[in-house]
Amino acid sequence: MSLTKWSVDPTHSEILFKVKHLMISTVTGQFHQFNLNVETENSDFNSVKKIEFSADIDSIDTNNEQRNAHLKSADFFNATEHPKVEFSGTEYEAKTGKLKGELSIAGITKPVVLDVEFGGQAKDPWGGERAGFTVTGKISRKEFGLTYNAVTEAGGVVVGDEIKIIAEVQLVKQASELQSEEAA
Repeated sequence: MSLTKWSVDPTHSEILFKVKHLMISTVTGQFHQFNLNVETENSDFNSVKKIEFSADIDSIDTNNEQRNAHLKSADFFNATEHPKVEFSGTEYEAKTGKLKGELSIAGITKPVVLDVEFGGQAKDPWGGERAGFTVTGKISRKEFGLTYNAVTEAGGVVVGDEIKIIAEVQLVKQASELQSEEAA
């Protein structure tokens, strides 16, 4: 059995999140620095062996410097003690598009299930092979210890609990394939 390694093309990928503000509008944020490595059996995604993702908290961007600084603080992500958001895939079912794994935020790890839409595979102009995916899901920020909130005069909350995750990912097949220990 041979394993194929894939890595993210950050110039053709984005990691976004959305959260309600005052429960009347949505704020979008993104991570500018992230890493994703995938290992598959052969060159397709029917048998995924490994999925490892991380995003640097210091690269968070919500289009507002004051809000970015607050998100990096101990009130939210606590970037000093926990500099990365990490995800480790435990099971991917290509037929159903379900990706199960462990998500770690601010030192708390919880199981999550994400929806994956496979966009297909294509050869690039330089002879490389690429694969595209859209990954979506929802998590409760409070389950990860991100409990900070302010209350409005009317008693409403400033920041919603539900976080929507949207990732547009393009993977690039690595030039060399590894032989598994079984084949050695």
